[in-house]
Amino acid sequence: MWSEPFFLRALLAGVGIAVVAAPIGCFVVWRRMAYFGESLAHSGLLGVAIGLFFGIDTTIGVVATCLAMAVMLATLQRQRILANDTLLGILSHGSLALGLIVASIMTWVRFDLTALLFGDILTVSEADIAWVWLGGAAALGLMAWLWRDLLAATVHEELAQAEGVPVRLVEIGFMLLIAFTIAIAMKIVGILLMTALLIIPAAAARKVAPSPEVMVLIAALNGVAAVVGGLMLSAQWDTPSGPSIVIMACLIFVITLVVPAVLRLLRPA
Repeated sequence: MWSEPFFLRALLAGVGIAVVAAPIGCFVVWRRMAYFGESLAHSGLLGVAIGLFFGIDTTIGVVATCLAMAVMLATLQRQRILANDTLLGILSHGSLALGLIVASIMTWVRFDLTALLFGDILTVSEADIAWVWLGGAAALGLMAWLWRDLLAATVHEELAQAEGVPVRLVEIGFMLLIAFTIAIAMKIVGILLMTALLIIPAAAARKVAPSPEVMVLIAALNGVAAVVGGLMLSAQWDTPSGPSIVIMACLIFVITLVVPAVLRLLRPA
């Protein structure tokens, strides 16, 4: 099975997403934007439904919907009526519910809702791989361009603004980057689990990384290990591929917690 074309395509797609998600996930962890990513991921189902309704590529529909949601969230977060987490909760569940309703109305279209919600990396096509790698290269290029200003705004927003960093534009650019990454990666682990691939490898890397750049590298390695291990687990035990990848990422996170603690206990006083 390991040499089957569908398995190799799954590996290529998964590794590509893991590498792209690493730097973005690090900033998501640093800036405490996990719920923001969750909201964008939930809007992905609406993007799929819109793509099917208009007869266009579903990836294009997801990209357009996630980008529109990111712009909407960035705009609405400036209001003072609702707290940001309340606003994100409303839009997150509202967009997911609307996507489910639109999908249920289209009785003339057949699709696997479970695969959309939880991913089905073993069915990725060459076109999906092209989306992942070409879109991922563009995302990494934008991330490299934003890196210095975004890092400065993350460490100290007021000081970065005083030094001339266009903080608001940088934040909007980063939100759009999250949206685009979620859109191209949704098929890998699904709508409901996509944020996990952003957050868990980065959270595991945070425990052992001495610098932001090293944290990105370790997060990428964690993500790749989670993808490879999850696919092997799925192939061996016939478990769902998306949840298997997330479980492997969680296992890596637990290891980064347990091993340093054990080493501290074994270290002579």
